[in-house]
Amino acid sequence: MTGSAIDISDLRKSYGGKTALAGIDLSVPQGSVFALLGPNGAGKSTLVAILTTLLRADGGTAAVGGFDVVRQGAAVRNLLSVTSQASAVDEFLTGRENLTMIGRLHLLAGARATSRADELLREFDLQEAAGRKVSTYSGGMVRRLDLAMSLVRRPEVLFLDEPTTGLDPRSRLAVWNAVRGLSRQGVTVFLTTQYLEEADRLADSIAVLNDGRIMARGTAEELKRLVPAGHVEFGFQDPLDFGKALALVRSEEGAGLNVTHDDDLLTIRVATADTAAVVTSVIASLSAAGCTVGSISIIKPTLDDVFLALTTKKEAKR
Repeated sequence: MTGSAIDISDLRKSYGGKTALAGIDLSVPQGSVFALLGPNGAGKSTLVAILTTLLRADGGTAAVGGFDVVRQGAAVRNLLSVTSQASAVDEFLTGRENLTMIGRLHLLAGARATSRADELLREFDLQEAAGRKVSTYSGGMVRRLDLAMSLVRRPEVLFLDEPTTGLDPRSRLAVWNAVRGLSRQGVTVFLTTQYLEEADRLADSIAVLNDGRIMARGTAEELKRLVPAGHVEFGFQDPLDFGKALALVRSEEGAGLNVTHDDDLLTIRVATADTAAVVTSVIASLSAAGCTVGSISIIKPTLDDVFLALTTKKEAKR
């Protein structure tokens, strides 16, 4: 594989009268981590099912590793692996037995299947629990074992469907480290997630899918620039200063400002790109009015802001 690991053009799928995918165009570079974000019902699962040959599209084309997912389905399945939300582990087997079984199903010789199992147990920090039945594992351990099982035969493309849902922070970090390691080894990772921080931390590129359409695509920083420049929080120790400041900024609300407040904290959301000029102007106005500001915090846009802005706009147009 060279260039793009996944290429999608005008991909469409409907269920009865409901459109799941409305002409998706997408390209994922080889060896990158790509994150697909979207609310429930956006079409994420449908897209993954088509790319992994489990479902046929109604129109358009999709290729994984240069192979068409319809005409060359066997070749596609030979180079990918999938870790879904539902665990594939057998709770009555030990961790090592689960991994060895998958190795044998991939036609690895007995000794090679065992050695590969031991490699993965070390990689996912499960070696101490290797001989225990999976029924005794914690949720995080089961998820790590599930991911390890998808890597027994190292894939060229790995699909991860919400891989850290329900995990504690330590287990989530372990999965993140594993994903980064795979990317460094040249594996392309296609990730769907509800955790926007996860996409921010892991993905080389991100797409926001809503109502069957790609609403935006880019790096995390590029997407954040789609949202007005964030908000500024002003803290006050004197209630009188807070009252005067609130009245002052309220008088300017609508001129690129949206003002909210909570106790002694005044929040100004900036609807223009020139945040510095707006903040400087507000500070000058507060100073001229004799208001003493205890603290100022500039909060940059997050992927949460991007996600809400893009999906809310679409819903509002319905």
